Amino acid sequence: MQHEHAHSSPEKHHHAHKDVDSCCHAADAATDIPVAPLAKGEHLFRIDAMDCSAEESEIRQVLEPITGIRSLGFQLGARTLRINAPADVLPLALAAIRKAGFDPQPVTTTTDEHSHTDGGGLPRLVAALVFAIAAETVSFLAPETLVWKLAGMGLAGVAIMLAGLVTYKKGLSALLRGKLNINALMTVAVTGAFVIGQWPEAAMVMALYAIAELIEARAVDRARNAIQGLVALTPDTVDMQQTDGTWAATSASTVPLQATVRVRPGERIALDGTISKGHSAVNQASVTGESIPVEKAPGDPLFAGTINETGELEFRVTAAASDTLLARIIHAVEEAQGTRAPTQRIVDRFAAIYTPAVFVMALAVALLAPPLLGWTWMTALYKALVLLVIACPCALVISTPVTVVSGLAFAARRGILVKGGTYLEQARLLKAVALDKTGTLTEGKPQLVAWQAWDRADETTVRRLAASMAGRSDHPVSKAIAAGLTSDVASVDGFTALVGRGTEGVVDGQRLVLGKHQLIEERQQCSPALEATMTEHEALGRTVSLLANDQGVLGWFAVADTVKPSSQQAVAHLKSLGVTPVMLTGDNTATASAVAAEVGITDVRGNLLPEDKLRAIQDMQQRYGVTGMSGDGINDAPALAQADIGFAMGGAGTDIAVEAADVVIMNDDLGRIAETIEISRRTHSVLWQNISLALGIKAVFLVLAVFGNASMWMAVFADMGASLLVVANGLRLLRTRSGS
Repeated sequence: MQHEHAHSSPEKHHHAHKDVDSCCHAADAATDIPVAPLAKGEHLFRIDAMDCSAEESEIRQVLEPITGIRSLGFQLGARTLRINAPADVLPLALAAIRKAGFDPQPVTTTTDEHSHTDGGGLPRLVAALVFAIAAETVSFLAPETLVWKLAGMGLAGVAIMLAGLVTYKKGLSALLRGKLNINALMTVAVTGAFVIGQWPEAAMVMALYAIAELIEARAVDRARNAIQGLVALTPDTVDMQQTDGTWAATSASTVPLQATVRVRPGERIALDGTISKGHSAVNQASVTGESIPVEKAPGDPLFAGTINETGELEFRVTAAASDTLLARIIHAVEEAQGTRAPTQRIVDRFAAIYTPAVFVMALAVALLAPPLLGWTWMTALYKALVLLVIACPCALVISTPVTVVSGLAFAARRGILVKGGTYLEQARLLKAVALDKTGTLTEGKPQLVAWQAWDRADETTVRRLAASMAGRSDHPVSKAIAAGLTSDVASVDGFTALVGRGTEGVVDGQRLVLGKHQLIEERQQCSPALEATMTEHEALGRTVSLLANDQGVLGWFAVADTVKPSSQQAVAHLKSLGVTPVMLTGDNTATASAVAAEVGITDVRGNLLPEDKLRAIQDMQQRYGVTGMSGDGINDAPALAQADIGFAMGGAGTDIAVEAADVVIMNDDLGRIAETIEISRRTHSVLWQNISLALGIKAVFLVLAVFGNASMWMAVFADMGASLLVVANGLRLLRTRSGS
């Protein structure tokens, strides 16, 4: 079972723990897995004998008690271990690993890390199966003579050596250390069967086990490495501008920050950057999950792995190849794959009890059945050996990680970065979600939503005068007015900012002001009709500015932070899932209530400081139960950390919000929160389908083994068949369809 575990410092909601011995799978299908560069204090080692969770568990158990080790990172597909520890602690760690029976070798380059050989090719296993079938044929058809018996035993021995050499090596090592993993169980079972004269069956069991294990390992790799396909999205070379102004193909890994890179239509973007020249539509589905290409212009960001569709672009590189947004996503999902989900921890603890319990049952059958039930010693011993094969918790233990990883990978493909299996499982339990207003429900920037020329003033003239005045100011409200008025502008003389009230200037020979309600009142230019109009718009949460000359008001302009087109649908989707949406915002209550009414939220809390948002989350947890929080700003970080699950609206969110959150929505689509809950529910459903399937098959064969006619090869076939079934069922999550 090639998969990766990462052990790090305790996270919010869950703590570091020890894995239990579980089934092992040969590293036959090990694939190269991209790795992050070594951080400060990290040391990388290759351990050839470590290719399954049982060996990882043994190593973890001897390392965790050592004071000074900051984190452990296991990558079973590459058989490597990262140890983050001070230099003086490292010798203690290596000595502990060697004492456990493993030989850690330092790795200095990524190439070394991946330069392992295929431990068991399919041709060798097919040959083992051929020899096993030949042994069965000799047993059934050949005459009962010593020569034919020796020939059959020889064929069986060759089959066992071809298929089971690695299993025997690990099994004997585990037995010497008192460990009951699948290698130990298979070693005892096959050897015992051979000794009692069931050599054809011993050969068939080992061959079937090795082949089924190889198939299973490759299936598991599909789930474990589903996210790794993103690596292929980034080109190895880029077209970089040289110091003399010419362009040359350059390795993406060597491009320095702030270098200028060119990407043509139809090409994938290799590095993160900011556009300096050109306009184009960019397909960002691989990073943000957006199905529609996004229009890009100078100043806009570009992400590695996305596709430039229509026009040539030049951009300045803002992140090294190892630190692009895509690389960080891959690294985060790798870390998430290493965390144990609650169901997985329960299953592992059960497997730790189940395996020795069945082993004890097998001993009881072998020793007690003959005197108590009148069985022959050979019959009792054979049934005990069958029980040893059934004692392997392969299907049970593998049922959870493959499902959780498939769910994590599918979510990542949808632009939902879940930081661990714990949050993937817990999302289904959400009863309420707190939503920040600005940037989450709304666009996060003011826009001109309404305007009117006043008191019979000429509309074209008012538009021109207002655009001229607003265009001279850097205030966000003025910028919104200028952007919303499509008009030629005139020069403004004597332009002056009236602090806190508006601006003043001379246009076309007349003195104008553009400012707040307060400024117009000071000039005694308000009227009851104008007051009523402003009150109407202010009740909707809009900011109203007025344009006036010395004679009176010429026009009014209402600016507001507009609701995202998807917000109303996203809120409705949450409600349909039984989740209560609550708005938390620092804006005034009137503005918040107007936005809430537009999107369908009834529980609104405005005028909140960061500490108020934190208290609001605590109140929601008391009132509703499991609570989520969505936000994108620094002021949201305390509430995100307090929530049971924090959602950062994320690719564009602040670093501190993204760090504090448990789920990052890469494309800032609020609808992805409801989708996360749906993915969580589907994952949980598949998890328990797999657990029920694995336990059901085990129960049937335990009964058949003791009281029926179950044979060893049937037990292996059923056990590995169950493993393949739960893997295939878990992989269904990768093919789940979901709306854009």
